[in-house]
Amino acid sequence: MSIRNADRKHSKKRDAILEVLRSTTTHPGAQWVYDQLKSDIPDLSLATVYRNINLFRQEGLVISVGVVEGEERFDGRVEPHPHFVCGCCGRVIDYDATELPAQFSKVMENLKGTADTKGGFFAIDYRKTVFNGFCAVCVKGNTTA
Repeated sequence: MSIRNADRKHSKKRDAILEVLRSTTTHPGAQWVYDQLKSDIPDLSLATVYRNINLFRQEGLVISVGVVEGEERFDGRVEPHPHFVCGCCGRVIDYDATELPAQFSKVMENLKGTADTKGGFFAIDYRKTVFNGFCAVCVKGNTTA
């Protein structure tokens, strides 16, 4: 899919960066994206990758999962879904539990009708849910986790 925005011109580098982000479930950082593309796009810079990922975030084409082991990680799958972050190996895993959307919808509805300390009501734009712990591989390899 080619991305276009009325405020900017088309870019093959931009398309390649977005394609790499959408084609993986590893929730990579910008350095990983750069490393994947550098051999095919020799004049690509890490700054270009960062700049375009920021643009994609602003346009809603990718989301930030958060900072894991000092690096911001991204997801090309933008519909709301929870993530699990392993505190041992740093893997970020999509968590697709069928019971969570209904529970989150109820919580969000309750928040919308709740006044904050200033007397106004909450207006929720989106939700981001991240579970932290140890993945099965790390638990199995480290019985103290």
